[in-house]
Amino acid sequence: MLHQTGFEGIALNSHREPADLRDRIALRTVKFMRVFADTFFRKRYGHRAVVLETVAAVPGMVGGMLQHLRALRLIRDDEGWIRELLDEADNERMHLMTFIKIAKPSRLERAIILLAQGIFFNLYFLLYLISPKTAHRVVGYLEEEAVISYTQYLAEVESGRTENVAAPKVAIDYWGLPQTARLSDVIIVVRADEAGHRDKNHGFADALSS
Repeated sequence: MLHQTGFEGIALNSHREPADLRDRIALRTVKFMRVFADTFFRKRYGHRAVVLETVAAVPGMVGGMLQHLRALRLIRDDEGWIRELLDEADNERMHLMTFIKIAKPSRLERAIILLAQGIFFNLYFLLYLISPKTAHRVVGYLEEEAVISYTQYLAEVESGRTENVAAPKVAIDYWGLPQTARLSDVIIVVRADEAGHRDKNHGFADALSS
């Protein structure tokens, strides 16, 4: 399972330089999305996590479904892509379940969640049909931004500007954290997950380029 990956050897500041026009479009799209997140949430990182994890759980499910259908059409082995993508979607869902307990989103934020998921699902579905490579590159860049956001969130907690509350039980059970775990411990394991998704999706995009 993805969430059991160790933290050693994970490069938190890794960035994949765009190699072609599609990569540049993917990066600029993600940077454009980042502007909206920064404007709306600013330093409310817990609430930002709730909305963004709702969106982040979409690509793995869409990619897994379309890879499944492609494997059936071509009558070929999927080489582990389906399970990897579905595991990623489930992992992101657990991120959401965790931060809902921490941030307790308002009705407005829950409405934004519904709207963001509906728009992003349809756009990503179309993108994956047209260009799976670009779709995975978009996710790779999204995860790069997620790592940055969680690093900033961790700094807020460690500085004392955000209370280092107790980790919710769902997080303790999922990641096998000690019963004394705090929010900072949760952010660290979630950030490691996102770095793993970043590298995996850039790897998928590279494989589709070859």
